[in-house]
Amino acid sequence: MRLSNMADYAVVVMGAAARHCGVARTSATELASETGIALPTVQKLVSILGKAGLLRSARGLGGGIQLARPAAAISLADIIEAVEGPIAMTGCINEATCHCSIEPDCNVKPHWQHVNAAVKGALGQVSLASLASEARA
Repeated sequence: MRLSNMADYAVVVMGAAARHCGVARTSATELASETGIALPTVQKLVSILGKAGLLRSARGLGGGIQLARPAAAISLADIIEAVEGPIAMTGCINEATCHCSIEPDCNVKPHWQHVNAAVKGALGQVSLASLASEARA
C-alpha cells in the first residue's frame, strides 16, 4: 500500500497547520514556504481539506487558515480519506466495486474486511497532534 503524493503532502500541510494551532492563523503561502510544497499544490490541498472539514479559512483582515478542530481530534485516517476517499485495501471491500473474475471462488475475500478495518483503525489511532509534536523533536 502506498499513499499518493497528494495524500502525503496533505499530511505534511496539516502537520504544518497544526504547529500554528492556538497561536495564529496561517496562509497557504506560509504553509508552502514551511513545507517546501509548491504553492498551487498547497492551495489545492487547502481547498480539499477545507471541504472535508479539516481546515477552515477566512479571507480579509484577520483571515487565514486554521484547523477546523483540535489537532488531537484529527486522525491520519481523516486526512488520507479527505484526499483519497474511503480507505479500501482492495475493490472487494465494497460490493459495488468488486468486479473480480475469481470472486465466486475467492477464499480470501471474506478476510479483507478485517484487514481493511485493522489498517483503518491503525491510521485512525495516529492523531495529527502526535504527528505535529514529533515533527518538532
